[in-house]
Amino acid sequence: MTVVSGSAGWYLRRLSRMGPREVGGRVGDAVRRRRWRSAPPDGPRVTGARFTAVLPAGAIAAVPPDAAKRLVAEADRLMDGHAGFFGVDRDDLADPDWSYDPKTGRRAPSGYAFDVPYRDEDAVGDIKQIWEPSRHQYLTRLAAAYAVTGDERYAERVAAHLRSWWAANPPLRSVHWTSGIELGIRLLSWVWIRRLLDGWPGAAALFEDNPVALRQIWHHQRWLAAFPSRGSSANNHVIAEDAGQFAAACAFGWFPESARWRADALRSLERQLRGNTFLSGLNRELATEYHGLVLELGLVAVAEADAAGVPVPATVRLVLLRMTDALAAVVDSRLRPPRQGDADDGHGLVVDGAGTDRWASLLATGDAVFGRLAWWPRVTGTDVRTPLLAALIRPYANDATAPAVSRPVDRPDHFADAGMTILRSQEEKEDRGERPEIWCRCDGGPHGFLSIAAHAHADALSVEVRHDGVDVLADPGTYCYHGEPEWRQYFRSTLGHNTLQLDGADQSVSGGPFLWTRQARTRVLVADTAGASGGGTARWCAEHDGYQGSVHRRRVELTAGSRELKVVDEVRGPRRAVRLAFHLGPAVTADLVGNGARLTWTRDGEDRSAALDLPGQLDWRAHRGESDPPLGWYSAGFGRKEPTTTLIGTGFADGPEGFTTVLRFHG
Repeated sequence: MTVVSGSAGWYLRRLSRMGPREVGGRVGDAVRRRRWRSAPPDGPRVTGARFTAVLPAGAIAAVPPDAAKRLVAEADRLMDGHAGFFGVDRDDLADPDWSYDPKTGRRAPSGYAFDVPYRDEDAVGDIKQIWEPSRHQYLTRLAAAYAVTGDERYAERVAAHLRSWWAANPPLRSVHWTSGIELGIRLLSWVWIRRLLDGWPGAAALFEDNPVALRQIWHHQRWLAAFPSRGSSANNHVIAEDAGQFAAACAFGWFPESARWRADALRSLERQLRGNTFLSGLNRELATEYHGLVLELGLVAVAEADAAGVPVPATVRLVLLRMTDALAAVVDSRLRPPRQGDADDGHGLVVDGAGTDRWASLLATGDAVFGRLAWWPRVTGTDVRTPLLAALIRPYANDATAPAVSRPVDRPDHFADAGMTILRSQEEKEDRGERPEIWCRCDGGPHGFLSIAAHAHADALSVEVRHDGVDVLADPGTYCYHGEPEWRQYFRSTLGHNTLQLDGADQSVSGGPFLWTRQARTRVLVADTAGASGGGTARWCAEHDGYQGSVHRRRVELTAGSRELKVVDEVRGPRRAVRLAFHLGPAVTADLVGNGARLTWTRDGEDRSAALDLPGQLDWRAHRGESDPPLGWYSAGFGRKEPTTTLIGTGFADGPEGFTTVLRFHG
């Protein structure tokens, strides 16, 4: 069933997932929107504003030359008007139309912001394509290029685009005033643009001496104070709202309301960071890219606090420390984290050129701020962001207010609260003539976060398997949010993951593109991750109740010595139709014969292979790049998809016999 966000039925389903407090808050928001339409405020009262939140001496000089080179190359591309957003290449960024969607050719209508139907692609266009350039993170890149080179062309382009945006988007008068996360991230960008342009003679005239800029900054903060994400929507959005509000109130603390905005945002940020994070350090949305986004936002907020001399609760740094250690624990040998849940390529602060590894950058910053543990993977890449953040953030070891914390002595593999288990062959180095790592993520956690589980997928008991960082059994990703409901449904469906489907139904019931009305409950029965050390066997077992009347139980065993992964699926309950899916990574070619497949791929110029023995009770077919309905696709990033091979076995579960799959790696 296709469910359209914004329909009457959707609103009823959405309302059913809210508590009384959230309903009351949203009613208050609606009243406030009507009042603001008829009585907009005049604007801020400010005199003598000065910007003091500058980078310490030597921060720019600490940027590694190769990272600076990548940044400047990207900045020059932007100066030529070229940029890419979510799979769409644009050549109009020299003088952008801020309401134009190049994907559909539509322009978002003007008028009072809360009247714009931004979820309706027919009326507005692809809202992500419109919003993304207006986060102004491409301008932080240009500002960083100015800071690194001193070339005023970059600064002048930034100034021209900001003035253009401010003129085209007065407070409350466009689609760019409808979503708090957009306002929060835009404020973060403006703070860093002002900081990075500090050596440019026109910086003050662009910001603190500019009544238009002051009005925009004030109205952004007033909006965020009035319309916070609430209740079932208090996920990564509220973190971005709080971080942007707090950063602006620290760096642009020029208004009578600044102290109150700063205190309220910090109080909320501390509470929401704790609420959005398991004690193990993993993000509660169980969507890895949002783990990265929240971690970035938290680090940027702490940087602003330290730059302004504003004390932050010790729990803020503690949560960020745990998130960093958790990230270091779950990445594979190539520093790639799991591909779990939704992903929309969102970032908190962008100052790097193309080719910079996001996850390596976060671990490098974690090393600088918290100190690496002995088991952390080595980071060899460089970035611009790490030395800039490290110049502002007080190292954890030097923080007298930081609580004593017991960090993991050994690399964690099982995160019980998040239900994530990593089975891996022991760390093996090819330069010593040893074999590459086998990495397997097993999903036995909660369906998602909060009552709507907005960014969850119906992926209970799914596995994700890599060999030396190459996706072999892949999580297909996300691809889209709005405008293409059949693709949104596919990429978050049970059939779209490496797990088992009964009677053609998803384990959890979707009520819309960011809403689940019934959520499967999963429990982990066994998680023995130590067995793979020394060539032994690691074991995992879990089950879920998403199929009413039946229980799906899965066992996974990784034997390091024989390079073998075994998956056994059992269905307890009445006879039901089964579809068992295995999605191969885009680099993997499959030759399927009967119930066996030979898998081949290339890594660093070397041919690799594996054998996949599939359950003989099922009939197996290979699917690739099919669109009606969608099947056999992989999304490497938001807005992008490519054909890949999906192996589907069909049949019936009608007895105690399980379905056994064995994946054997050669070499």
